Amino acid sequence: MKVKRLLKRNEFYVALIIVVLSLLIHAKSGQFFTANNLVDLARSLIVPGMMASGLFMVIASGNIDVSFPYTAMLCMFSITKLFQIMDYQGPVILGFILAAVIGALLGAVNGVLAAWLKLPTLIITLGTCTIYLGFTQGVLKSSVISVLPAPLADMANTNLFSVRSAATNLGSSMHISIFLLIATLLIVGFIMRYTMLGRGIYAVGGDPVAAERVGFNVKAITVFVFAFCGLVGGVTGLTQVTLSGMCQINFFDGYEMTIIAAVVLGGANIAGGSGSVFGTFLGVLLMKLISNNLILLGIPTEWSKLMTGVLIILGVCVSAYKMVSAERKVTSNILKAADGEEAAHE
Repeated sequence: MKVKRLLKRNEFYVALIIVVLSLLIHAKSGQFFTANNLVDLARSLIVPGMMASGLFMVIASGNIDVSFPYTAMLCMFSITKLFQIMDYQGPVILGFILAAVIGALLGAVNGVLAAWLKLPTLIITLGTCTIYLGFTQGVLKSSVISVLPAPLADMANTNLFSVRSAATNLGSSMHISIFLLIATLLIVGFIMRYTMLGRGIYAVGGDPVAAERVGFNVKAITVFVFAFCGLVGGVTGLTQVTLSGMCQINFFDGYEMTIIAAVVLGGANIAGGSGSVFGTFLGVLLMKLISNNLILLGIPTEWSKLMTGVLIILGVCVSAYKMVSAERKVTSNILKAADGEEAAHE
C-alpha cells in the first residue's frame, strides 16, 4: 500500500527525474558531483526556493500571484536606499524586519482586492506588479547600487564554509542565507501540514463554498496567503542583495513564470487544493538543475527559456489530468450510489 501511494505522488516522479538528470549530467561532463558545483547549486536554490514556498500557499488556496518578484524588487531597493541615506550602521536584522513588513503590506493589497472585490487574482496581481515596478523606477529612481550599506555588505561577505574542487580547482562558498531558505521551508511546511490554517488553505483551494460552510473564514485566509507571499518576497529581495553583493533592478526578470512552473511541477494543482512544500522544493531544484547545468550537457544556455516553457506546459497538463481524473472518480461514485439506491428500491 505504501508503494502504491508513493507511485501516485507527483514528488516521486520529480525526484526520479532529478536523480536521472543528475547522473546524465555527471556522465556527460564529470563535473556535476564535484564539491563546488553542488555548493553552487545549493546556493542558487536560496532565492527561488524562498519565493516558491510563499507562492505555494497562494496556489494551494486556488489563487495566483505574479506580483511577488516586483514586491521583492520594491522592498530590496527601498531598504537598501534607506540604509544608504541614513548611513545605517546597526544590525542587519532591522532591514529584514522592515522588508518583511513592507512586503506583507504590499501582498495584503492583493489579498484585500481578491477577497472583497471578488476580482480574478491574475488580473489583480498583473495590475499591482505594474504599480510596484513603476514605483521602484519612478519614485525610488532605481539604479545599480554597487556599494552596499555596511550591514548588508557585512552579511554579503559572511559564508558558512568554502570548498574547492580537486578536479577543476574551482572554489565556491555557502552563504549564510541558506538558513533563511531552511527556515522558510520549515515554517510553510509546518503551517500547511500541522495547523488548522493550513487545512483551511487547502479547503479554500478545493472548494471555497464548502470551506465557508464548514466554518473557514475564506476572506481572511485569502488575505493571509497573499500577505505571507508578500512577506516572503520582501525578505527574499533583501536576501538577493546580500547574495550578490549589489542591488539592481533586473534580478527578478522572468521569475514569476519560473517560480509558478516550479510550484506546479512540484505537484501543486494550479486550481488549488493540493501540493506540498517538499514537492515545491523539488520543483525548484529541477528548474535550477536544468537552467544551471545545460552547458554541462553541451546545450547552449539560450535554450533554458524554451525548457522553462515546456516544463510549465507539462506541469499544467499534469495538473489538468489530475483534475479530470478526480472529477471522473467523483462522478463514478455518484453513479454507483445512484445505481445502488435504484437496486434497493426494486
